[in-house]
Amino acid sequence: MRVIRCHVEAPLAAGTVIRLPEEKSLHLLRVLRLREGEAVTLFNGDGHDYAARITGTEKKAVEVTVDSAEGRGNESPLAITLLQGVARGDKMDLILQKATELGVQAIQPVMTERTEVKLDADRAERRIAHWRGVVAAACEQSGRARVPSVAEPRALHEALADLPADARRLILDPHQGRALKALDIDAARPVVLVIGPEGGLGERDHRLLVKAGFEGVQLGPRVLRTETAGLAVLAALQALYGDWA
Repeated sequence: MRVIRCHVEAPLAAGTVIRLPEEKSLHLLRVLRLREGEAVTLFNGDGHDYAARITGTEKKAVEVTVDSAEGRGNESPLAITLLQGVARGDKMDLILQKATELGVQAIQPVMTERTEVKLDADRAERRIAHWRGVVAAACEQSGRARVPSVAEPRALHEALADLPADARRLILDPHQGRALKALDIDAARPVVLVIGPEGGLGERDHRLLVKAGFEGVQLGPRVLRTETAGLAVLAALQALYGDWA
């Protein structure tokens, strides 16, 4: 049975009547060709799925009524924050989408020594909104009812200053890192993973990270692209210590 899931930024409860945004309404009406009376599932990031039905349609608008709520239990036991060096265009979208599917809890884009992307205030605002949309869409597809946070881009040293004191801190290092399976990750502690942008992390970045208590890990002898590296580590963490273990 096909389940249509829609992320909405609004409080939800049984009996709630909500008018969906135009973009989502048009998708339901023109792409999926849903009609009044058909079922949809709403979620707003609070950990619940809300069973709803379409109770009204207009040319560019859909009204839905929530019937019931059900808690979702599909979050990873690992609380992983990804510090991702900002990558260009589609690469960043891919990273955010797949990191969400792989259970990451939070994403902090960071500007590093070798970051090639330049973001002024106006462009940064647009990119953040776009990235958050990518993450919400990935939750719709993957069945997650909690939406990973996507923070505003920050300089690496600024982001490091606000990390949880008890977090296990990891950086991918194909030359000197330890094997992931040798780390004995405790799911009770948060995990922070740093991945560099295109071109990798510079020497200054490495010194900052070592000083901040990060330890190197590796997935073999080959150097991975930025759009591969974080996803590979996230998948390995889930397989060894998370919800795939």
